[in-house]
Amino acid sequence: MTMEMVEKNKTYTEIEIFQQPEVWKKVFEEIQGQRDGIGKFLSAHLSNPNTTILLTGAGSSAFIGESVELVIAEATGLNTRAIATTDLVTHPEAVDPLTDTPVVLISFARSGNSPESVETVKLLESRLGKLKHLVITCNPDGALAKMAEQDSSTHYCIVLPEETNDKSLAMTSSFSSMLLSSLLVFNLDKLDKAQAWVEHVGKETVKIFDNAELLKGLARLDFDRAIFLGSGPLLGIANECHLKLQELTDGQVICKYDSCLGFRHGPRAVVKENTLLVFFLFPDAHVAKYENDLVSSIVQGGGYLDMVLVGQENESMESNYMFPITKHPDDAAGVFILPYVVIGQLLGLYKSQELGLNPDNPSVNGAISRVVQGVTIYEK
Repeated sequence: MTMEMVEKNKTYTEIEIFQQPEVWKKVFEEIQGQRDGIGKFLSAHLSNPNTTILLTGAGSSAFIGESVELVIAEATGLNTRAIATTDLVTHPEAVDPLTDTPVVLISFARSGNSPESVETVKLLESRLGKLKHLVITCNPDGALAKMAEQDSSTHYCIVLPEETNDKSLAMTSSFSSMLLSSLLVFNLDKLDKAQAWVEHVGKETVKIFDNAELLKGLARLDFDRAIFLGSGPLLGIANECHLKLQELTDGQVICKYDSCLGFRHGPRAVVKENTLLVFFLFPDAHVAKYENDLVSSIVQGGGYLDMVLVGQENESMESNYMFPITKHPDDAAGVFILPYVVIGQLLGLYKSQELGLNPDNPSVNGAISRVVQGVTIYEK
């Protein structure tokens, strides 16, 4: 469906959320079509065991790096670090210990025009002579894509399908599609099996869509605080979901995120009677023991509005709002994390509408915009 065909009573945000299972199939086809080119680039620049992979982006794009950092480190066996461009621009010295190490920079960018993202490339290239650059973007006309075109020996650009370049303020299709592409890119040897994984997460996501009325009802509850909790790769997803709900409600719902164990060390103090708790349950029996303990502790302590459980069903956990997600038994690339992000997207969409806001442009005073404005880059 093209944006010109969007029904008048639907926002771009709604369309871009619900199109994701179909868009993910196109993302898979795009990566599959570029398999040889991507493989050639990675094999040329990741062969040195001392190589460091830097995952970077601004805002939601930075959270992609946080979500896939552990997965990519395991897939490559290389030192892998997620650092936001918004941190690198102010403190580029964070990469100085890598000056004698081959570095591959992975940039995630919906538009590719964020000032910090462009400046990061310039700063790192001035400091790291061995820098190679892989761009994953949704915009073929963005500054990062154009920079990559200038030198194909050191740069490679993956431009995702047109539908991923969200027209709405909040990143939805763009976030999940860049996330998926990064998981596929670093698991090219498993690509023949990955189509089944992509189809599986699409079906799991449709199951969530089929229960959208439950999330609509949840959005009608009187909460102005929300906390998203997850472990491992799901911590990055929790970060993205906390931002999605907060920005789509124009800050009327203040959100936090944390790991299940980290939440006990102080952040739990924010839980009040107007707080919604969202647990992203990791599909691992060992991790589940820690998550079960936290859920039980919170239930016994009370003092919150309601609880949402997302992930594999667990007989020891009960909630009025449960969204089961099963992992494909052969998924070796972490693709299973995709459906979790839809929970934050839908909560943000429905709460935004409940508050009388326009989800496509929820910022009443214009404080936030689709591409960040007002950033001045200074010489260091």
